[in-house]
Amino acid sequence: MAAGSSSKGGEVPTRSQSEANRKLKYISLAVLVVQNASLILSIRYVRTLPGDRFFTTSAVVMAEVLKVMTCLLIILLQKRCSLKGTFWFLLDSVVFQYHDTLKLAVPSLIYTLQNNLQYVAISNLPAATFQVTYQLKILTTALFSVLMLRKSLSRVQWVSLLLLFAGVAIVQVQQEGNKEAAVADASNQNYMVGLVAVVISCLSSGFAGVYFERILKGSAASVWMRNVQLGIFGTALGLLGMWWNDGAAVAERGFLFGYTGMVWCVIFNQAFGGLLVAVVVKYADNILKGFATSFSIIVSTVMSIYLFGFHVDLLFTAGAGLVIGAVYMYSLPKAPGGSLSPNSSSSSASAEPPRTDVGGEMEAFLPKAPLSAASGTD
Repeated sequence: MAAGSSSKGGEVPTRSQSEANRKLKYISLAVLVVQNASLILSIRYVRTLPGDRFFTTSAVVMAEVLKVMTCLLIILLQKRCSLKGTFWFLLDSVVFQYHDTLKLAVPSLIYTLQNNLQYVAISNLPAATFQVTYQLKILTTALFSVLMLRKSLSRVQWVSLLLLFAGVAIVQVQQEGNKEAAVADASNQNYMVGLVAVVISCLSSGFAGVYFERILKGSAASVWMRNVQLGIFGTALGLLGMWWNDGAAVAERGFLFGYTGMVWCVIFNQAFGGLLVAVVVKYADNILKGFATSFSIIVSTVMSIYLFGFHVDLLFTAGAGLVIGAVYMYSLPKAPGGSLSPNSSSSSASAEPPRTDVGGEMEAFLPKAPLSAASGTD
């Protein structure tokens, strides 16, 4: 009788927990789609508006500062608002364990470069074209995982990578045909510059994610502490890049020159979008992440038609369709025995870094779409 009563009583929380998890998955899907699509569309919008343009290098620095401040606040709350406890914790994690901190210098440099390149790419490419082309980061992440981490991919994943490359190539052929018309609409945009920027960004995204996983595997540090450590290097490197590229102009016009409400929205999206995705992504499996990325491509394309007069023809539809299908295929779980690697689940992650404890942290630094990282983002 007691056993039956216990069993019956146990069904209620199980059912309610299952329903709660289902709701969290739907919320996660919405968050990932909105973050992926909104960041690209908003950057494209603010970079094509007439009038004074803000310095993208200052926007990258500002996003890093906001991210570090947010993570410091969260750490303070975790320490029950103890300033002394937080200070000693940060001193120990950042200064005393400086070897661990220095490991993040390389990925931080790459992420800073990637954030700046994204502005360059989106400023010179249609938002939908960038969103499709940027999925090449799945290919680069997979290849670097195989080369650096000796991970194996299933046959379905290799086929999906071939489809991904074919889809992106078709989109580029379509864009080559429309390039003259696009340049005529915006004389200050250079399609080739945007294409080179997004390709380098994809390469850096893949390398940084895999390198980050390799050096930090097994680390016990929290996602917030990792963001602080990365943010310290990111802010310093971002300031160096701003001085190198826009130093004289920033000195003359000011750090916040050209900032509008919409620009602040972009910066907040970059700063908090990746952190939000890092928190949300634990409720989203790889299939859901793949579906979210695919759906965000559709959203970006539809919104680009209305916001920027983007023209969709048969070639673009075919190329984007291949990319969407490839992203979803790559995120599918492997069949039992389909991989020789015991860690194959992390290699089946989508464009963002693998789904390990470290991988979850890495997604906070990618623009994701990005953001997410991932992107992503990152």
